[in-house]
Amino acid sequence: MIWIALLVAQPTAAAPCAYDRDRLLALDLDAFDQDMTGGWRKLEEDGCEADAADLIHDWRVAHHARETILYWHEGQLRADLGQTAAAIALFRRAYKTAEQDHGFGWNLYVDGTIAFLRRDRPAFDMAKAKLAALPRPTGVTFNGPDGKPHPVSWPLNMNVFEGLARCWDKPYKAAYACAKPLFRVTKPDPA
Repeated sequence: MIWIALLVAQPTAAAPCAYDRDRLLALDLDAFDQDMTGGWRKLEEDGCEADAADLIHDWRVAHHARETILYWHEGQLRADLGQTAAAIALFRRAYKTAEQDHGFGWNLYVDGTIAFLRRDRPAFDMAKAKLAALPRPTGVTFNGPDGKPHPVSWPLNMNVFEGLARCWDKPYKAAYACAKPLFRVTKPDPA
Protein backbone atom coordinates (compact mmCIF):
# COMPACT_ATOMS: atom_id res chain seq x y z
CA MET A 1 0.00 0.00 0.00
CA ILE A 2 2.83 2.41 0.86
CA TRP A 3 4.53 1.46 -2.40
CA ILE A 4 1.38 2.44 -4.37
CA ALA A 5 1.19 5.76 -2.52
CA LEU A 6 4.83 6.48 -3.35
CA LEU A 7 4.25 5.57 -6.98
CA VAL A 8 1.28 7.94 -7.19
CA ALA A 9 3.25 10.70 -5.47
CA GLN A 10 6.12 10.50 -7.99
CA PRO A 11 6.13 13.43 -10.39
CA THR A 12 5.51 12.43 -13.96
CA ALA A 13 7.84 13.57 -16.68
CA ALA A 14 6.56 16.44 -18.78
CA ALA A 15 5.08 15.37 -22.07
CA PRO A 16 7.62 15.83 -24.86
CA CYS A 17 6.95 18.55 -27.36
CA ALA A 18 5.20 16.97 -30.31
CA TYR A 19 5.59 18.43 -33.78
CA ASP A 20 6.10 17.34 -37.35
CA ARG A 21 9.79 18.09 -37.75
CA ASP A 22 9.97 17.08 -41.43
CA ARG A 23 6.99 19.29 -42.32
CA LEU A 24 8.51 22.28 -40.52
CA LEU A 25 11.93 21.76 -42.08
CA ALA A 26 10.28 21.72 -45.53
CA LEU A 27 8.71 25.18 -45.07
CA ASP A 28 10.10 28.18 -46.93
CA LEU A 29 11.75 30.96 -44.93
CA ASP A 30 8.64 33.12 -44.66
CA ALA A 31 6.39 30.31 -43.47
CA PHE A 32 9.05 28.95 -41.11
CA ASP A 33 10.13 32.23 -39.52
CA GLN A 34 7.54 34.94 -40.12
CA ASP A 35 4.23 33.10 -39.64
CA MET A 36 3.30 34.25 -36.13
CA THR A 37 1.07 31.22 -35.55
CA GLY A 38 3.10 28.56 -37.36
CA GLY A 39 6.65 27.54 -38.09
CA TRP A 40 8.96 27.50 -35.08
CA ARG A 41 6.82 30.08 -33.26
CA LYS A 42 4.08 27.56 -32.49
CA LEU A 43 6.64 25.48 -30.58
CA GLU A 44 7.69 28.52 -28.56
CA GLU A 45 4.08 29.38 -27.85
CA ASP A 46 3.56 25.83 -26.56
CA GLY A 47 6.47 26.23 -24.12
CA CYS A 48 8.89 24.21 -26.23
CA GLU A 49 11.62 26.85 -26.51
CA ALA A 50 14.52 24.38 -26.57
CA ASP A 51 12.88 22.42 -29.37
CA ALA A 52 12.17 25.67 -31.25
CA ALA A 53 15.81 26.79 -30.92
CA ASP A 54 17.08 23.43 -32.12
CA LEU A 55 14.59 23.47 -35.00
CA ILE A 56 15.79 26.92 -36.15
CA HIS A 57 19.35 25.61 -36.09
CA ASP A 58 18.36 22.52 -38.05
CA TRP A 59 16.38 24.59 -40.58
CA ARG A 60 19.38 26.87 -41.13
CA VAL A 61 21.64 23.87 -41.72
CA ALA A 62 19.16 22.07 -43.98
CA HIS A 63 18.63 25.17 -46.13
CA HIS A 64 22.21 26.49 -45.97
CA ALA A 65 20.58 29.69 -44.70
CA ARG A 66 22.56 32.68 -43.51
CA GLU A 67 19.72 35.14 -42.88
CA THR A 68 20.56 37.25 -39.85
CA ILE A 69 17.02 37.00 -38.53
CA LEU A 70 17.37 33.24 -38.05
CA TYR A 71 20.51 33.69 -35.96
CA TRP A 72 18.66 36.38 -34.04
CA HIS A 73 15.58 34.30 -33.31
CA GLU A 74 17.58 31.26 -32.26
CA GLY A 75 19.69 33.54 -30.09
CA GLN A 76 16.60 34.95 -28.41
CA LEU A 77 15.35 31.47 -27.62
CA ARG A 78 18.77 30.47 -26.25
CA ALA A 79 18.77 33.64 -24.11
CA ASP A 80 15.26 32.79 -22.86
CA LEU A 81 16.62 29.39 -21.81
CA GLY A 82 19.54 30.97 -19.97
CA GLN A 83 22.05 29.73 -22.56
CA THR A 84 23.84 33.07 -22.50
CA ALA A 85 27.12 32.13 -24.23
CA ALA A 86 25.27 30.42 -27.09
CA ALA A 87 22.86 33.38 -27.38
CA ILE A 88 25.71 35.89 -27.58
CA ALA A 89 27.50 33.81 -30.25
CA LEU A 90 24.30 33.69 -32.31
CA PHE A 91 23.60 37.41 -31.83
CA ARG A 92 27.10 38.18 -33.10
CA ARG A 93 26.16 36.41 -36.33
CA ALA A 94 23.00 38.56 -36.60
CA TYR A 95 24.79 41.82 -37.49
CA LYS A 96 23.85 43.35 -40.82
CA THR A 97 26.17 45.08 -43.25
CA ALA A 98 26.32 48.87 -42.98
CA GLU A 99 24.28 49.11 -46.18
CA GLN A 100 21.57 46.77 -44.89
CA ASP A 101 21.39 48.55 -41.54
CA HIS A 102 21.64 52.11 -42.86
CA GLY A 103 19.51 54.34 -40.65
CA PHE A 104 17.55 51.60 -38.89
CA GLY A 105 19.79 50.81 -35.92
CA TRP A 106 19.63 47.03 -36.09
CA ASN A 107 23.33 46.68 -35.25
CA LEU A 108 22.87 49.00 -32.27
CA TYR A 109 20.04 46.74 -31.12
CA VAL A 110 22.37 43.75 -31.41
CA ASP A 111 25.10 45.64 -29.51
CA GLY A 112 22.73 46.60 -26.70
CA THR A 113 21.25 43.14 -26.39
CA ILE A 114 24.69 41.55 -26.14
CA ALA A 115 25.61 44.18 -23.54
CA PHE A 116 22.47 43.29 -21.56
CA LEU A 117 23.38 39.60 -21.59
CA ARG A 118 26.96 40.42 -20.54
CA ARG A 119 25.57 42.71 -17.82
CA ASP A 120 27.62 45.58 -19.21
CA ARG A 121 25.45 48.57 -18.33
CA PRO A 122 27.77 51.27 -19.80
CA ALA A 123 27.86 49.48 -23.19
CA PHE A 124 24.08 48.97 -23.04
CA ASP A 125 23.47 52.64 -22.23
CA MET A 126 25.77 53.71 -25.08
CA ALA A 127 23.93 51.53 -27.63
CA LYS A 128 20.58 52.80 -26.29
CA ALA A 129 21.67 56.46 -26.58
CA LYS A 130 22.94 55.95 -30.13
CA LEU A 131 19.69 54.22 -31.09
CA ALA A 132 17.63 57.03 -29.55
CA ALA A 133 19.53 59.58 -31.67
CA LEU A 134 18.63 57.94 -35.01
CA PRO A 135 16.31 60.10 -37.11
CA ARG A 136 13.23 58.44 -38.58
CA PRO A 137 13.86 57.66 -42.25
CA THR A 138 11.57 59.45 -44.66
CA GLY A 139 9.25 57.55 -46.95
CA VAL A 140 9.43 54.30 -44.99
CA THR A 141 6.26 52.57 -43.84
CA PHE A 142 5.89 49.61 -41.53
CA ASN A 143 3.38 46.82 -41.76
CA GLY A 144 1.92 45.08 -38.76
CA PRO A 145 1.34 41.36 -38.35
CA ASP A 146 -1.89 41.79 -40.34
CA GLY A 147 0.09 43.12 -43.33
CA LYS A 148 -1.48 46.58 -43.09
CA PRO A 149 0.52 49.78 -42.51
CA HIS A 150 0.72 50.67 -38.83
CA PRO A 151 2.15 53.64 -36.98
CA VAL A 152 5.35 52.47 -35.30
CA SER A 153 7.19 54.04 -32.42
CA TRP A 154 10.61 55.26 -33.49
CA PRO A 155 13.37 54.25 -33.26
CA LEU A 156 12.70 50.58 -33.85
CA ASN A 157 13.50 48.36 -30.87
CA MET A 158 13.75 51.29 -28.46
CA ASN A 159 10.72 49.76 -26.75
CA VAL A 160 12.80 46.63 -26.09
CA PHE A 161 15.74 48.65 -24.78
CA GLU A 162 13.44 50.56 -22.44
CA GLY A 163 12.03 47.26 -21.17
CA LEU A 164 15.50 45.78 -20.68
CA ALA A 165 16.60 48.93 -18.84
CA ARG A 166 13.51 48.88 -16.57
CA CYS A 167 14.07 45.22 -15.74
CA TRP A 168 17.88 45.20 -15.81
CA ASP A 169 18.27 42.78 -12.92
CA LYS A 170 15.95 40.16 -14.40
CA PRO A 171 16.85 37.33 -16.76
CA TYR A 172 16.53 38.09 -20.49
CA LYS A 173 13.13 36.44 -20.94
CA ALA A 174 11.56 38.39 -18.06
CA ALA A 175 13.30 41.64 -19.02
CA TYR A 176 12.26 41.30 -22.67
CA ALA A 177 8.66 40.91 -21.48
CA CYS A 178 8.96 44.36 -19.85
CA ALA A 179 8.96 45.97 -23.31
CA LYS A 180 5.91 47.83 -24.52
CA PRO A 181 4.51 46.67 -27.88
CA LEU A 182 6.17 48.08 -31.00
CA PHE A 183 2.94 48.81 -32.82
CA ARG A 184 0.76 51.54 -31.37
CA VAL A 185 -2.82 50.53 -31.08
CA THR A 186 -4.99 53.08 -32.83
CA LYS A 187 -8.68 53.30 -32.18
CA PRO A 188 -10.96 53.69 -35.17
CA ASP A 189 -12.68 57.03 -35.51
CA PRO A 190 -16.25 56.86 -34.24
CA ALA A 191 -18.57 57.32 -37.19
